[in-house]
Amino acid sequence: MHPGGPFWRTRDEGAWSIPKGEYNQNAEDALEAASREFTEELGHPLPEGDLFGLGDVTQKAGKVVSAWALEGDLDAASMTSNTFVTEWPPRSGQLQEFPEVDRAEWFSIDAARRAINPAQAAFVDRLVEALEDRI
Repeated sequence: MHPGGPFWRTRDEGAWSIPKGEYNQNAEDALEAASREFTEELGHPLPEGDLFGLGDVTQKAGKVVSAWALEGDLDAASMTSNTFVTEWPPRSGQLQEFPEVDRAEWFSIDAARRAINPAQAAFVDRLVEALEDRI
């Protein structure tokens, strides 16, 4: 998914991400949080299926992201994201609402490695390895 808002409007390569968000580890399980974020950011419930873990990565700013994968069917073009409010233009005093995610797409493996946040590219590699092991 591609982040929404004016800051990301012209950024593409390395800007894409898996659905993710912060959660309170004392109040919510990581997988429950991932399912909630998927629904909030894509507007669809997590498809039914057998989840398998892809582990964790630490992004450049220090955020730890955990990921899971499953085989499912999702029409990326039908996604509808929640929104956020921010001051835009900066220091204008004007608040504007933007979608948290402005688009979702399916990628080939090589294109996904280029499009996704560099730290999250490890998830693509781990998914490829897991799928090769299943064949």
